[in-house]
Amino acid sequence: MRRSHVLTNLAAVVVCACAAHVETLNSERIEQRFGSYGVEVIQQTPVLRRSNLYSTDDTGRTCRTYAIVRYLDAASANIAAPHQAILKGGSIGATFKSAGWDIYKETFYIGEIEAVNLQSSITRLMHIQASATVSVHAYRLLLSDGKESIQYATILEAHHPDYLSKDDLLEIYSHGEGAMPARKDVVALQDLLRKPRE
Repeated sequence: MRRSHVLTNLAAVVVCACAAHVETLNSERIEQRFGSYGVEVIQQTPVLRRSNLYSTDDTGRTCRTYAIVRYLDAASANIAAPHQAILKGGSIGATFKSAGWDIYKETFYIGEIEAVNLQSSITRLMHIQASATVSVHAYRLLLSDGKESIQYATILEAHHPDYLSKDDLLEIYSHGEGAMPARKDVVALQDLLRKPRE
């Protein structure tokens, strides 16, 4: 059996096993909570994306979620158009939802990182004024149109303390005992919370 067929079958099983309902999108939750939503792509390559999911008010933008995305199976012809829109800066969840795909998250890690450097790129984007605990959520983003299931990406997110805490994430998402996110991604996120702004 070809690798692509194995991945498709595995994704279909995972969608059935790990998600009883289609996910509320992060973009939707941010807009519901803060009244606005936008996305700024900070880095984009064929395999990696870093983005700032933010809300706005009279003081400007506040990062609510900083996301590191590693694309897994983005070569499927059935998602070529939405994937190209995402590469051009589109919001991942909203783009796939508008294209008719159901979105599921296979959570495999929920945790916390101490944000102690107030000059780091993420703490500045989040406007964190004092040492704070930032919650972390790692998951696979799965897509289904009822006929095909695709493992689109693994995503590691850091959430603003006023947006989602570790307890909030545990309440929203089932927390399995699966593999930890790739160590290089966790280290990259820790470094971004500690080093000066780029």
